[in-house]
Amino acid sequence: MPELESRVAPSLREVPCWPLSTPRLVLRPATVADARATWGYRKLPENSRWVTSLWDDYAEYLRSFREPEHLRERLVVELSGDVVGEVVIRRQDAWSQTESRKAASGVEAELGWSLNPACSGRGLASEAVSAVLRLGFEELGLRRVRARCFSANVPSWKLMERIRMRREAHLVSGVLHRDGRWMDGYSYALLKDEWLAQQGQ
Repeated sequence: MPELESRVAPSLREVPCWPLSTPRLVLRPATVADARATWGYRKLPENSRWVTSLWDDYAEYLRSFREPEHLRERLVVELSGDVVGEVVIRRQDAWSQTESRKAASGVEAELGWSLNPACSGRGLASEAVSAVLRLGFEELGLRRVRARCFSANVPSWKLMERIRMRREAHLVSGVLHRDGRWMDGYSYALLKDEWLAQQGQ
């Protein structure tokens, strides 16, 4: 059996591009000092409706924010010097057979994001997530990036389609909302080869 190639990819904080600038935004790794600014919008009901964790206590939120894993995978998004959002890029292993496990290590990532509702409707989330896609493929050596959402979270899946991710799955009554309802979910993904083709490379 041929030996499968494996490599050591840089971690998010090791890439040499910080801060990362887009036409309107600056992205950088989160620090504990960002907890207060992000709490300002993360506690809002309209922000927490679809995200994984509901926060209603700052002390608990701060404890979570200080966890090394939380900081290791989280970027904050700044607009004119103010923190207006976050993007999470969580590196993962691809599914593989035992013999190819080493080569499948850390080659995928899951994206998540949260934006201050006061800044919605201006394309800022699309701009930030597009920048993180580029970062993942060009700097982190990823081969595949995915993202998931409730099907009822229309702004989220429309964003994924705007940045040309591909809907891979429709999970019928497959995701449980915190209100106790089983709901449909969508899973989107983008391969590096697809992304390169979109860039004309």
